[in-house]
Order: sequence, then C-alpha cells, then structure tokens
Amino acid sequence: MCFKSYEKLKERWYCEGGYREFFVIAIPLILSTSSLALQELVDRIFLAWYSPETVAAAMPAGILHFALTGLFFGTASYAGTFVAQYYGARKYDRIGPSVWQGVYFSIIGGIVLLCFIPLAPEIFAFFRHDPIVQKNEIAFFQILCFGTFPMIASSSFAGYFSGRGKTWPVMYVNIFVTLITISLDYCLIFGNYGFPELGIEGAGIATVTSAFCGMICYIIIILSSPLAEKYNTRRGWHLEPELFKRLLRYGLPSGIQFLIEVSAFSLFILLIGKLGMESLAATNIAFNINTIAFFPMIGSGITISIMVGQYIGANKPDLAEKSVYTSYHITFIYMSVFSLLFLIFPNIFVDLFLAKSHSPDEMNRILPITVMLLRFVAFYCFFDSANIIFSSAIRGAGDTIFTMCVAVVSTIALSLATTIALYVMEAGLFSCWAIATAYITIMSFIYYLRFKGGKWKKMKIIENKTV
Repeated sequence: MCFKSYEKLKERWYCEGGYREFFVIAIPLILSTSSLALQELVDRIFLAWYSPETVAAAMPAGILHFALTGLFFGTASYAGTFVAQYYGARKYDRIGPSVWQGVYFSIIGGIVLLCFIPLAPEIFAFFRHDPIVQKNEIAFFQILCFGTFPMIASSSFAGYFSGRGKTWPVMYVNIFVTLITISLDYCLIFGNYGFPELGIEGAGIATVTSAFCGMICYIIIILSSPLAEKYNTRRGWHLEPELFKRLLRYGLPSGIQFLIEVSAFSLFILLIGKLGMESLAATNIAFNINTIAFFPMIGSGITISIMVGQYIGANKPDLAEKSVYTSYHITFIYMSVFSLLFLIFPNIFVDLFLAKSHSPDEMNRILPITVMLLRFVAFYCFFDSANIIFSSAIRGAGDTIFTMCVAVVSTIALSLATTIALYVMEAGLFSCWAIATAYITIMSFIYYLRFKGGKWKKMKIIENKTV
C-alpha cells in the first residue's frame, strides 16, 4: 500500500503538469510574492510602531489605491498570459510585442491615477474617519498615485519572464525592491540616519522610489539579454493595434475583475471605519496578517496561469487540467498550515502590530477583537486557496468574461449585505466579517464549478495562424 502510494507520488512528481514542474516555476514566484508580503508587513509594522493613526490610515488608503490601480494592473499583467500561450505555441517573435502592449496600457493607468490626487480630500472625507486618520489617508494615497505607472508597468515586464516559466529574474527584482522599500521605510518613517521624520509620507515615498527602481531593473535585463532578438523585445516595441485590442479584449475583463474584487474589500474596510478606530485597527491588523499567507498564494495563482497558458498554447488541454489539480493539492496543504497557526498561535502575529505604539489599555481592547477576526481568516483561507487556483486557471485559458461577471454580481452582493448590516440592522464587526467570509466561500465554489465544466479547455487568446 505504502509502496503504491510512493510510486504514484513519484510518477506525479516527474510527469508533465506534475509537482516538479509546478515547483520549478512556483518557487521563485512564491518567494517573490512572499518578499512583497514581507515588504507590506514591515511597512505596516513600522507604521504601527510610529502611531495608531498611521497604521489605521495605511490600509484604507493603500487598498483604495490598489483598487483604482486594479483595472490597469490586471489588464497589463495579462500580457504574461499572452507570453505563456505564444511560448507554448512556439511563436517566440510575438512575445516581445505582447509585453510592450501591456506597457502602453500602463501609461494610460499612470495618467488616470494622477487625476485622483486633487480628489483625495473629498474621497476620504466622505467616509468620515477620525480627522487625524483622514489626514494620513490623504497624504499616503496622494504619494502612491505618483508612483502608479512603474508599479503597473513592472507587472507587464514581469510577464516576459513568468510567461516563459523563467521566474528567477522576477524573484531577484522583487527582493531588490523589497530591500529598498524596507531600508527607506526605516529611514524616512522614523527619521533615522539623518533623514527627515516623515511618518506615513515616508512610507509612501519609499514605496514609490522602490517601484521606479524595480521597473528600471526589468528594462535593463530585458533589453540587454542575448535572447532579445529571439523574443523580439527590442524591435517589437511598437504599438500594434490588433494585438493591443486583443489584450484589451481578454485582459480588460481580468482587470475589471481585479478592480471590482479589490474595490469590494476597499469598501468593506472603509465601511468598518463607521464602527470606530478600534474595529478599524483590528480589521487592518487582521488583513495585514492575512497577507502573510495570501501573497505566496498569488505566486501559486500566477504559476497555474502560466502552466495552463503554455499547455493551451501547445494544444494540450488535458495536461492543463492536470496541472491545476497539482497546484491545488500543494496550495491546500500550505493554507491548512497557516489556518492552524492563526488558530493556535494568534498572539504571535498580533503582537507584531501592538508591541510599541499602543498603550496597555489599547492593547487590551484591540487584542481580543483581532484574535477573533483571525478565526474568520483561518476558516476562509481553505476556500481562498480554491478561489485563487481555479479562477487563475480559467483566466490562463482566456475565460475572463466569466470571472468578470462573477466578480460584478458577488461584489454587489457583498457591498449591499455589509451596508444593510451596518446601517439598517446596526450589526457589529463580527457580523460584517461573517458576511465577508461567506463571500469568499461562495466564490470558491462558483469558480470550481466553472473549471469542472471544462469550457475553458476550448479557449485560446493567440492567433491560430502561423506568425
């Protein structure tokens, strides 16, 4: 019995679409997204040490910026799916042009976000947060808007590597970006080593500076590579209307989905602010802790989109399906470990945020609330793994209209339910979190059923003709 299990495991390890192939692509991406999670975590910890008001402001402002960026980020990063399918189809000269179309769309995103800078005071005044928190939200949001273009463009440049399954350069760049961010955070938030003490503004400047550095690294690596000729990255920089339209056709629904889902949680957090600073701080801390588990999952989601894209491009849909289950096996085990940690040792995570900036009285009030919220996180982590893997799989094939429609309907439901709970039923924090947990759970079943239906196997986003 054990021998048969070992043989099956060994076979699944070495076969196409198996565990070994997954890990070869996924490990650098998981380390890459983990480094971004570390960057986010350290940033929030430093702000929590600086003052309760800055950490309370960082999540709403940051996630609102992320939501507004989502449309452009989701669309530009979909260039990586084009790269994957072209790579699988061995149409290598189409890879460079695909990446550049994503960069052109990033320029549009950067310009649009600049337009939100003068609107920030009115936007945050609408949610009526504490005046000090509101002031910090405005400052952080406006600075992030200045650095939107390099953030979006980097996602398209990263697709050049990840779409081909060559994910180590992505990891190196993101680790480099993380080191710059953390170093500048330490200097600019607290005013260390002769730098000015800027608080949350320092955190924003650190994030924007590191984003520009990351984009420059990608450009240098891509254009100086000996493979630039093979993949047409130097000569293929022109805008191609037909290819750009196809990026919009398949990538824009993905971007809209990204925008809507992030907007849903943005609105959720902003609505929680109605319950007071303690509820908002506990929610921010719980979501920040959740990023420890969630960001590596993004790496797994990107991996499965790559594998599905390459196998669909190579006309091997059965191997694409096999690779999805391979990914789900691994991510489910991973999320199970974190769920247990959140349940058994919640104080270890919460203490990181409460160690310095809160008085004993504040800690005693916020700690039990946050511990309870981590129980919700522990529960929905199981379903979030399915959510990410199966939605990423069908997007990798080109089934982006469906994922967009699901996002629209489910987000409306989440927003209405939370608003009614708060303003009509006058429910508390835990009721709102129960609604969010139900939202994630239902989404996971919807994406699984769509995947199981198999319609995505017949989809393809690249030309059928030889290029």
